[in-house]
Amino acid sequence: MPTGTPINRQWLVVLEDGTPILDWQDGLGVNLLTGEYIQYANDEYTQPIQDEDLETLKRAGRVASYDHRLVYVIGLPETPSGSPE
Repeated sequence: MPTGTPINRQWLVVLEDGTPILDWQDGLGVNLLTGEYIQYANDEYTQPIQDEDLETLKRAGRVASYDHRLVYVIGLPETPSGSPE
């Protein structure tokens, strides 16, 4: 069984500047490289995360494994108060 927190791949996107994030909606996301929460503009262009991005995150020790549906993320921070769980 894979380690890490299973996240549906549709919630992982890449911002215009190349930052891979877990999208919490309403302009809040987790930077998958640093593990920190970030704010971004709701109208900022995002694209679905690609296998190349996930391989970079694996090498950085932030993703344990992934497939076409799930990504197993290592070390997600606690949900900030007032955010969806």
